Amino acid sequence: MEELELNTNSVRELSSSTSHTANDDDDVPFLSSQALTALKEFLAEQNQSITDPDVATGGDTEVALVSEDWRLSQFWYSEETANTLAEEVLSLCKGEDSRVACISCPTLYAYLKKTDRNVSLQLLEYDKRFEQYGSDYTFYDYNQPEELPSELKHAYKVVVADPPYLSKECLEKVAETISFLRQPGESFVLLLTGEVQKERAAELLGLHPCGFRPQHSSKLGNEFRLFTNYDPGMRLGGWKK
Repeated sequence: MEELELNTNSVRELSSSTSHTANDDDDVPFLSSQALTALKEFLAEQNQSITDPDVATGGDTEVALVSEDWRLSQFWYSEETANTLAEEVLSLCKGEDSRVACISCPTLYAYLKKTDRNVSLQLLEYDKRFEQYGSDYTFYDYNQPEELPSELKHAYKVVVADPPYLSKECLEKVAETISFLRQPGESFVLLLTGEVQKERAAELLGLHPCGFRPQHSSKLGNEFRLFTNYDPGMRLGGWKK
């Protein structure tokens, strides 16, 4: 859920449409046909059922995704990307202590639940609509990177993060959260963010880009990459140092 350029020009037109008037003597604003269509589509998406049949397991709404909210910089992964990431995470989960933390990546959480309902997961998310996930959900604001329940500290063997913004400050604070969550000793970190964060990811967390290129269900304007702190070998297209 990164701060990436989305094809939302038609929606953004809504904010500027008030400069047009019905006539010179009447200040009643109106929308162009393109902006009106975009508005109708946006409202329809916001009002649709929270259950995504492609994600939910057996109609179980506990793993359903809500609709994207671009105002929160939310862009869900494509099915192929979500399945690939879920398979990789599960391949890293070995032993009773294999707990997984998903920071701002609810698509991955949903697909992990779909693939293995017994996996121990925690979703850290700002959007409180995900409270529907019950005890698997923890409210998370990256501006307070360590204001989290004490039982989460150093509790996760696998930490996957998708920072909501591409700023240096955001990645630095999310890196603090990752350090708070990851187990001492062997742990695995996967970071999904823009190509522009390559050097910062290496400096802050010792991460390298993989050959696999994540995709989203919405068209994004920035190059997106997956970074890891471990060499995936033949998986994920390998490390691309």
